[in-house]
Amino acid sequence: MEENQEEYKPRIKPIIEGAESLSLGISMVVAILIGVAIGLGLKKVTGIAWLLWIGVAIGIAAAIMNVYKAYSKQYKEFEKLAKDPRYNMGKQVDDDDDED
Repeated sequence: MEENQEEYKPRIKPIIEGAESLSLGISMVVAILIGVAIGLGLKKVTGIAWLLWIGVAIGIAAAIMNVYKAYSKQYKEFEKLAKDPRYNMGKQVDDDDDED
């Protein structure tokens, strides 16, 4: 039974990584659609047409926040890799100034 789990583990890992990549795109679309639904609901309840655009703006803001959260998560992962001695190739070049 353990051998079967080990065989399936490498096959499932790329699928999970692909799903994580797709989740950002899906979450952006869902956030905008929910914002549009909120806007349509407000428009129907109040009868004010421009409330639809408030809902669209809320959805776009939520999508931008999702992108920012994903960026922050990836940046933290990059920082961990940068500090890992396996990927650090000796000394770091901190300054780009040419001193002649």
